[in-house]
Amino acid sequence: MSAAAILQSGRPDDCLVSGEYPLTRRDLSDIAGMIYSDAGIALNETKASLVYSRLSKRLRQIGMKSFRDYCALVGSTEGAAERREMLSFLTTNFTRFFRENHHFDHLRKEVLPGLLTRAKAGGRVRIWSAGCSDGQEPYSIALTILGMAPDAASMDIRILATDIDPKIIAQAKAGIYDPQAIETVDAGMRKKWFTPVGDKKFQVNDPVKQLISFRELNLMAKWPFSGQFDVIFCRNVVIYFDEPTQGRIWVRYADLLPPGGHLYIGHSERLSGDGKARFENTAITTYRHKGAAGRP
Repeated sequence: MSAAAILQSGRPDDCLVSGEYPLTRRDLSDIAGMIYSDAGIALNETKASLVYSRLSKRLRQIGMKSFRDYCALVGSTEGAAERREMLSFLTTNFTRFFRENHHFDHLRKEVLPGLLTRAKAGGRVRIWSAGCSDGQEPYSIALTILGMAPDAASMDIRILATDIDPKIIAQAKAGIYDPQAIETVDAGMRKKWFTPVGDKKFQVNDPVKQLISFRELNLMAKWPFSGQFDVIFCRNVVIYFDEPTQGRIWVRYADLLPPGGHLYIGHSERLSGDGKARFENTAITTYRHKGAAGRP
């Protein structure tokens, strides 16, 4: 992201957020440029308060004197590790089990019957949860599958769950949640697939975990797989990207789905660019690949 995209008006040294560590336009421009380059996330002056609230605590924690000094650190070779920390602090990780439940209803009624028939005959089924946050989305997918096929782990059914934040991936792998987090899980599923652990928490049972592989992945980087997916969940992720970046992501997803494969996106998101023509809308923010140009 160029400085011009952030420095909409006024001087670079104008203060956008005052406080213990004043945040200037120049500071926000530098931070936004790095975040856009690293993760495709678009920040502008409307996000100044968010950036300040997320990062001021970090500055205090590591003993920085100003945002200017912090920008110098994360922009240097020596600050590469802290630059990753900055990305973690600025990444939004709100999620919940069975969020936008209509997607899971559609998956259960319209998509999984055919996929499970294939799997029971020895076929391969692959599902990708892109931007999986702390794991509640891929675990919801796995629970939906297990509700229809309790022996799913014995078949060739796998869910890839990825996120850019290594800390959140570690949390997802652990699969430990507060009681409030699993309130949206059916009581029968909670009893069967979760185990109480210390400090009044609940852990996802191993048969659920066995269906999922958690991996760190930056959607802006090269994707380390060439095989296709039958279903892709990418919900409330690309909303943080600018329109050209969103368009490129839709095309890349289309390349990874076979004709008839399904893509689920967030309630505030819309397909755009060249990828839009390769999908047909079949339900609320639910799309089926039409088999147009791209890899078969």
